[in-house]
Amino acid sequence: MMENKKKPNPIDIHVGSRIRLRRTMLGMSQEKLGESLGITFQQIQKYEKGTNRVGASRLQNISSILNVPVSFFFEDAPGEQSSALGGMAEASSSNYVVDFLSSSEGLQLNRAFVKISDPKVRRKVVDLVKALAADGDVD
Repeated sequence: MMENKKKPNPIDIHVGSRIRLRRTMLGMSQEKLGESLGITFQQIQKYEKGTNRVGASRLQNISSILNVPVSFFFEDAPGEQSSALGGMAEASSSNYVVDFLSSSEGLQLNRAFVKISDPKVRRKVVDLVKALAADGDVD
């Protein structure tokens, strides 16, 4: 039972990962978020890892700073009833988007892609990525 106290709660880990996701989507540093909250970037690191639990009032402040509703941090949380009712396809489809946007490459690709204003060029980029992915399947 002593070991359970040292292991972060899965919900705390999930909430922390959602804070990190939104912060990186906005291009905000841990230091900047910490300054906005009046805490250190090390505390933000602990929140994002799930090592420290985020209190309700602090989560409300974070949601305001990151411009998302508090519910954003609990979307697709482990043990969430609505994801179980939605079916496996729905849950896995949203997870791969979160995983993609949580990666450095995914975030960079997303930021660059949304800057492309010509729909034809965007379509060609999608076609290129599909072709590259298909080449990877052949190996």
